[in-house]
Amino acid sequence: MWQNRNGQSLTATVTPRKQGAPGPGRGALGKRSTRLELNRRPGTTSQGILIMSGRTIPCAIGRSGISLRKREGDGATPVARMAFVAVLWRADRVAPPATLLPRRAIRPEDGWCDAAFDPNYNRLIRRPYRKSHEAMSRDDALYDIVVVLDWNCTRRLQGRGSAIFLHLARPGYKPTEGCVAVSIADMRWLLAQAGRRAHLQVRT
Repeated sequence: MWQNRNGQSLTATVTPRKQGAPGPGRGALGKRSTRLELNRRPGTTSQGILIMSGRTIPCAIGRSGISLRKREGDGATPVARMAFVAVLWRADRVAPPATLLPRRAIRPEDGWCDAAFDPNYNRLIRRPYRKSHEAMSRDDALYDIVVVLDWNCTRRLQGRGSAIFLHLARPGYKPTEGCVAVSIADMRWLLAQAGRRAHLQVRT
């Protein structure tokens, strides 16, 4: 799954937590949550409200709001049910998030291809790369913790959008390019709550 043309696979490079390895405590958190729901915040285009385990969390969404017809570069957050695939984080900046999900540290050479019709479109790639892509090691803090969401990945269609992540928000929850963004405190809480089959449901 998610293998690029060079044979690099996200699931191959992410190491799942071993059985018995330290993780978020079950006693304090209780049963794991599998569903995170997103609704647009009334009166706004680019902010939303997340709900998990009865808790509401503010978030930023795409600058164009929520769309049923997501396209590359349109700035919209897609209406979809998207599984949590893996967690990536900047080990040089933040402590690893406590989670049951597969996780790995972001490497300096990591990138994500956003060039439609490239063989590695919407795939993790190794930089330098000849086609359009974004670096996962950013100067700002947005990708200090990132959840890769299964949008247009398992069943990939060219031009339907790439790099739809759950990542950290800018101050004031400024709009994203289509991702969903939360505070670092809320991100850590969400990941500690999330079960292995967790998914994000974006509603109109």
